Amino acid sequence: MTRARGILALLLALCAVVVTGCAGFPTSGPPEYGLENGGTGNGSQNVAFIPNRPQPGATAQQIVEGFIDAGSGPGVAGNWAVAREFLAPALAETWKPEGGVIVDERAERDYVETDEGGVDFAFEVVGTIDDKGSYERADLSPGSWTFRLEQQSDGEWRITEAPDGIWLDDAQFPDVFHRYPLMYFDPSGQYLVPDVRWFPVTKAAGSIAAALVNKPRSEWLADSVVTAFPDGVTAVAAVPVDADGVAEVALSDGMLAADSDAQNRMLTQLEESLRTAGVTEVVMTVDSTPLDAQPVAVRSTRVPAAPLVLTEDGFGFLTGDEIDRIPGLSVAVESVSPASVQVGPERDLAAAKIESGAVARLSAAGTDPETLDTRAGLVDPTIDGYGIVWSVPREQPAALQAYLPDGQAVLVADAWSGATAIAGMALSRDGTRLAAVVSAGGRTVLWVAGVVRDEDGVPVRLGTPMQLAVVGGAVVGVTQLGVTWIDDVSIGVLAGAESDSTVVEQVVGGPTSLSTTASGMASIAGGSGISSLRLRADDGTLFVKRGTAWQPTATGILLLATQQGAPQ
Repeated sequence: MTRARGILALLLALCAVVVTGCAGFPTSGPPEYGLENGGTGNGSQNVAFIPNRPQPGATAQQIVEGFIDAGSGPGVAGNWAVAREFLAPALAETWKPEGGVIVDERAERDYVETDEGGVDFAFEVVGTIDDKGSYERADLSPGSWTFRLEQQSDGEWRITEAPDGIWLDDAQFPDVFHRYPLMYFDPSGQYLVPDVRWFPVTKAAGSIAAALVNKPRSEWLADSVVTAFPDGVTAVAAVPVDADGVAEVALSDGMLAADSDAQNRMLTQLEESLRTAGVTEVVMTVDSTPLDAQPVAVRSTRVPAAPLVLTEDGFGFLTGDEIDRIPGLSVAVESVSPASVQVGPERDLAAAKIESGAVARLSAAGTDPETLDTRAGLVDPTIDGYGIVWSVPREQPAALQAYLPDGQAVLVADAWSGATAIAGMALSRDGTRLAAVVSAGGRTVLWVAGVVRDEDGVPVRLGTPMQLAVVGGAVVGVTQLGVTWIDDVSIGVLAGAESDSTVVEQVVGGPTSLSTTASGMASIAGGSGISSLRLRADDGTLFVKRGTAWQPTATGILLLATQQGAPQ
C-alpha cells in the first residue's frame, strides 16, 4: 500500500466513512453538464454528465476541482477517462474509480492551496458507497483530503497523490449511480430477498453479475439469506446485453459440478437481479457453451391495492364503499376490538394487540383468540409466514419473543443491542428482516436487522442491526410512532407530533426521503410501493400519497391493518 492510500485508510477508520476517489469541477465558472450521445434528458438511464477536461494553464486548485467534478462522468466505457486526464501518468494507470463513492453536499466543498503542489479539500459526507456497491448513510460527517500535485514537463499541474474512488454531490449521485437489488433466496427457498447495491448506470449489468456471484452478501444480511452459487464459481464482469434484453453471463467451469436444481436457482437469481438493468432474459455459459437452465417459481410478496381496514361495517378490504370480508378471519378480528392487526400471507392467521393491551393470535378456523403475551407496554406485534407472532415490550427491546404455532415462547437472542426503548417493529414479508424504531444514544432511529432461523424456521437471533435513518431526538413531543414495510426494499415510518406528522420513506441500503402531513396521524400501512402507502388519522380519515401530497380517500376507518402477503 502506498503512503497516500495508507493515510486514507486511517482517515476512513477515524471518520467511519468510506472514502472513494475524486471527481472534478470545471476550471472556471459553474459545472457544465450535458448529455452523451443517445441521451434524452428525461431523467432516464441515458442521462449522463459530460465533465470538463483540464484546461491549459489551470492552477493546482483548479485541477483538483476539475478532478472532483469529473467523478460525475464515468463515460460509456465506465472507466472515468476524463477524470484520469487530471492525474499524472503513473497515477492515471493505477487509480481505481470503482474503489468507492463519497456522496457529499456541493455547497460545502472547500479547496485551499496549502503550499507548492498541495491542495486541501474539505467536504461534508451525506453517504458512502463501498467497493461492493453498498450504501451507508452519514450524518453530514466532515471529511478532508490533501492532494499532491506536480508540474509536468509541459508545465501543467497534474495530481500525483489521490485516493481510489470518486466524489459525487447528492444531486448528481442518483443520475450517475442507480440502485439495483442483488437477489438471494430466503432459507426456505420460497422467496427472493433483495440486497440493494449501487452501480454506475453505464456498466450496470456487469457490476450486478460480478457482485452477485463473486462478492459476499452484505454483512448485516449474510446469515439470513442463501445463494445458489457455490464457492469457487465466478462470473466475468463484462456482460453483453443484446437489443432484445438478453444478457450472456459467462461463468467458470465450477458450474458444471452443480445439479440442475442448483443451476436453475442460479439462473433465477441472475435474471431477477438483472431485471432492473433492463435485462429480460439471461443465458448462462461456460466456455461459450450455453447451460440448459430454467428459472424456478418463487413466491411474490405483493399485496392487494385495496387497504385492509376495520369500519362499522366490519373488517376486510375496502373497495369503494364496500368491505370485502376475509372468510373466517374477519369474524375473529371483529370479536376482539383490536388496537392493531397484521394479517399473515395465507389470510388464515393474524397477530393483534387487543383492547387489554395483550398480544393475541387470531385464526380463521373459528377458534377462540389465543392470548400469547400479557407483558406490560407491548408494541404492535408482527407475524411471519410460519404463523409465528413476534412481540416485545416498549421498555425492554432485548426481550423480543417469538410465539410458535404451538404457543411456545422463544426468546430471540441479540435483539436490538444498544437500544433503550422500542417504539414499533415490522417484519419483512419474506421473513428475513426485522425493522424497528428504537431509542439509542439519545435519538430515535430506524434500524433493520437480519433474522437468523434454525432449519425448522424458528427464529434464533437477530443479526447486527444497521442504522437507516434518524427519526428524531429522544421521543419528546412525539404522539405517534409506527413502522411498516412499503415493499421489499423500502420501510415507512410515521412520526406524529402536535404540530404535524412526518413520514420517513427509507430504502434499505439507500438515501432517506421525508414528507410532511397534517397532525393527528395515528397509523401507517404499506402496500406494494410508495403509491400504496396509507395513513390513518385519529378521526378515522384514510390518506394516500398522490405525488408529493397526502390526500384523503375515505372516512370512518376504525383501524388500518397491515398485510404480510397474499395467498398463492
